[in-house]
Amino acid sequence: MLEIDYLTPKTYGLSNPTINVDSSMRLAVSEFWGDINGVDVGRILMSLFWIVIRQLAEIEAMATSKKVITREEWEKKLNDVKIRKEDMNKLVMNFLVTEGYVDAAEKFRKESGTEPDIDLATITDRMAVKKAVQSGNVEDAIEKVNDLNPEILDTNPQLFFHLQQQRLIELIRNGKVEEALEFAQEELAPRGEENQSFLEELERTVALLAFEDVTNCPVGELLDISQRLKTASEVNAAILTSQSHEKDPKLPSLLKMLIWAQNQLDEKAAYPRINDLSTAMLEDPAV
Repeated sequence: MLEIDYLTPKTYGLSNPTINVDSSMRLAVSEFWGDINGVDVGRILMSLFWIVIRQLAEIEAMATSKKVITREEWEKKLNDVKIRKEDMNKLVMNFLVTEGYVDAAEKFRKESGTEPDIDLATITDRMAVKKAVQSGNVEDAIEKVNDLNPEILDTNPQLFFHLQQQRLIELIRNGKVEEALEFAQEELAPRGEENQSFLEELERTVALLAFEDVTNCPVGELLDISQRLKTASEVNAAILTSQSHEKDPKLPSLLKMLIWAQNQLDEKAAYPRINDLSTAMLEDPAV
């Protein structure tokens, strides 16, 4: 049987293993996937990835004709996979911490006994920085970052430039043309002289001033909320890195691995596959 050791497969001589998911586990999983119609989506996705990988290995040793796997056979393979509750809990906590769900992380810690790998208090500070950028309060965000760790901006000139660029964008958004030009000349132009990519980004941003109607501006997307979100995400990742934490949660990587594995198996077999990751429902193959 196959046991999942925090995304690492190991083979054990166990018979008829059972996957138990307690109430706290279900609660946390529902934060990002949900427990839909009694289906533990996270468990299914983790199980299915390793089943697909194992099935690929088995088919490689067989004839080249495309194998047909029935739903009954596939569900039996699902039931034969053992996933430790502790491993799922770690994945859930990793997601909650990385994405900044501090209240959910604290509740999950109490209910599951899973300790986060960083101080939960730092999540609140990190989310305050992210929220400030998303709200257009870039000066406040920079102050908060320096309060957290001044080395973050000192050692990351690209991040600091992007924050200053976002500050310029906010000045332009608010119609403060003279202040925007002065800020660009004093704060951003010197950095552009030292870095060609910075200069190009500065020129794109200043180009916003040449258009009265930004809807017709070729760089009008800089004023979209998506630009704020992009900058906020960059700051969030930098803070996580400074805290020796992964900048991205593990679960999206697991989903990408599942999609890749299913695509590989599609070439060799017809089997019940997951087409909608939000529900993790198996769909029978068209044969």
